[in-house]
Amino acid sequence: MFALVTDIERYPEFLPWVIALRIRSDSEHEAVADMIVGFKGLRESFSCRVHKDRPRAVTVSYIDGPMRHLSNEWQFAPVEGGGCCVDFMVDFAFRSRMFEALAGQMFDKALRKMIAAFETRADDLYGAGRAMSSEGRSSSLSG
Repeated sequence: MFALVTDIERYPEFLPWVIALRIRSDSEHEAVADMIVGFKGLRESFSCRVHKDRPRAVTVSYIDGPMRHLSNEWQFAPVEGGGCCVDFMVDFAFRSRMFEALAGQMFDKALRKMIAAFETRADDLYGAGRAMSSEGRSSSLSG
């Protein structure tokens, strides 16, 4: 699951709203990427730093773009009998009040759709049915 999450170059292949992605740098411990996301005619680009702590965690920190701040964390724990428990947290706020209002209305639905995309991708790559268990723990939509 760590490999799936850190294979950010492939995100446009399976994540909804990810239109394009460019890797600026990539190493065993860190990647820097620019991403373009789009939804209903809106397009925004942003840059982030991906910190890799193999095999336990991935932390994404915001560099620049339309947000006031953005961070997300993935924690991975092996499950007895095989598989992996995935804990996911995202915290963000937009600079624009319009985007903030739109995100607030759509956040839960969008988060569930993105989690489902990761689950489907895990099943496609690794099989075995319930390959990924995810939980969106928290969000911040401060204005």
